[in-house]
Amino acid sequence: MPPLNTVLRTLLPIVSTALFYALFYLISSLQFDVAIKPAAIPFDYLLQLIVAYVLFALSRRLWVFVLLQGLLTGVLYVGNAVKISFFGGPIMPDDVYALRSLLLVLEGWHFIAAAAPLAAIAALLLFNFTLRHWSAYLASTIVILTGITLVYEPGAILQPLDRHFGNSVWDQRSNYLYRGATLYTLQEGARYFADAHTPPDRDLALSAAANLLENAKGNTTSAGNFTPRNVHIVLLESFWDPTLLEEAGYDRDPLAPAFRALWKQAGYSHAMSPVFGGYTANAEFEVLCGFPVVEDNVKFERQLLNDAPCLPHLLAENGYRTLASHPNVPVFWNRINAYRRMGFQTYWSKQDFLRDDMNREFLSDASLYRQVLEKIAVPVDRGQPLFNYIVTYFGHWNYPLNDARPNRITASSSVDEVSSYANTMYYKSAELMTFLENLQARDPDAIIVLFGDHLPFMGENYSAYVESGVLASKRSDFSADMYRFYVSTPVIIIDGTRGPLKTGDLAIYQIPAIVLGLLHINGPAIMDYTQAPEGMQVRPLPGLHIDLLADGSVEVCKEPPFSQPCQVSTRWLQDVLVVNDDLFIGQQFTRQVPYHSEMTAVSTPPSGPHTSGSLTER
Repeated sequence: MPPLNTVLRTLLPIVSTALFYALFYLISSLQFDVAIKPAAIPFDYLLQLIVAYVLFALSRRLWVFVLLQGLLTGVLYVGNAVKISFFGGPIMPDDVYALRSLLLVLEGWHFIAAAAPLAAIAALLLFNFTLRHWSAYLASTIVILTGITLVYEPGAILQPLDRHFGNSVWDQRSNYLYRGATLYTLQEGARYFADAHTPPDRDLALSAAANLLENAKGNTTSAGNFTPRNVHIVLLESFWDPTLLEEAGYDRDPLAPAFRALWKQAGYSHAMSPVFGGYTANAEFEVLCGFPVVEDNVKFERQLLNDAPCLPHLLAENGYRTLASHPNVPVFWNRINAYRRMGFQTYWSKQDFLRDDMNREFLSDASLYRQVLEKIAVPVDRGQPLFNYIVTYFGHWNYPLNDARPNRITASSSVDEVSSYANTMYYKSAELMTFLENLQARDPDAIIVLFGDHLPFMGENYSAYVESGVLASKRSDFSADMYRFYVSTPVIIIDGTRGPLKTGDLAIYQIPAIVLGLLHINGPAIMDYTQAPEGMQVRPLPGLHIDLLADGSVEVCKEPPFSQPCQVSTRWLQDVLVVNDDLFIGQQFTRQVPYHSEMTAVSTPPSGPHTSGSLTER
């Protein structure tokens, strides 16, 4: 009969796994309403038990094992629950690359709560393993073989799992809930390595490009001679119309009357975004490069490796000074590198702005606009034309205000964000209109683009939207109209003294082509590749795409068999993705416009305007 101590040690992983699994399952389901389906629990628990015995065999001390297992299980289950409740989908492999940027958002105890477990896991993994027993060698072998298979032969894992469990690319939440966290992580990890982007060869790239250019015939920009005009694009963080929440019970319209009047002049046009509730960088990629984002990752992090002829590059080639402003740290979403690769010559980031009007960690739009106007010294009625790109920060969740911005709007909703967001929009829209008035007075002939990057986060599992009946609590239950609602934010494009254009609903990636057309820059550009098939607008999302047809109807293209419009848009999108990989991570066989300029990140004294075109990186 084995000693009691041996029995207890053998049983410890079973007991600890059961306790941790139950604890984090309850947190996930009760706190975030994210519950793994009962049928998946036994297998999920079994996989967690295997992981536990591997950790147990490699751990130097029992307390180390228990702590490490608890931390890993908590991060796995609670981390997925948090992302699902905030953004609609679980953690994807590419989120690892975005982790640094996500942590930069957090301050105080929020940062400690997120960073401390990760740091503890790393420390325990590095310093608390042993190989003093045969079981440790067996566990090490299992880990090494699994890792090698995952990286070099992912199909050996992925194919049998997909055959048995299936895969809904368009509904990762269901994948997670019906498989359990452990199997989901293994399956999507294998898929990540199996589907790793590989640049297309020359023949494939040029064939796709030819198809897209043939599609673009007859949709070229308007005739006319190029006349330089200043271009101002303002990305408005989480900018949206709160009155669409009919059950919110607002006591007044959160949007400034002047903005609503201007938006009416623009025909209440909408930009269709690739993201919801966050991941602003993907909306940035679209408005600057003119290509759609189709995957659940951050394009700036790993899918923009080349210097590419995006809108800033094209304008610089035509004599423009190209400036980007965003009052956050320059490494966030890898903007410091992405902006340079897209053609910005100057990038003003957090250190270049006076923090004189803060809403907790977010600089107010009023201060940002004032400081940018001081730096660019508009109007530029002589000399070099200007491309002025502004990414606002105020309006970011969880919508804090300062003493100078007291609450002006009340709501009857039970969701806290409904009221706080409405008050944020009250000030954000008013400050935008003040800026616009000043800008137009000083630069009346400019092209100005204003758009919201995505819908705001309004409670876990879309709770405020569900309350008003405009969205379902799960993406898998969305109707076609819900998908259209899910991606639509206000957009206003002002053509100098002509005023706002009635663009209708358009995907964000179509905006650069419109700007080039207004400037009458009619030479070849990479935006030629993404002119949508005739009679439709195409809005890709992870795992699916939406076709907005000429008659106003919406087709949601998820999986075969496809309708006729979905067949057309699917073929078009396949070619777009080939050219995308060629341009941004490949050999650029399809590059339309050469470019050789350089950008330097800048650091200027925040007390005065900036007049130099090239400054020193710090």
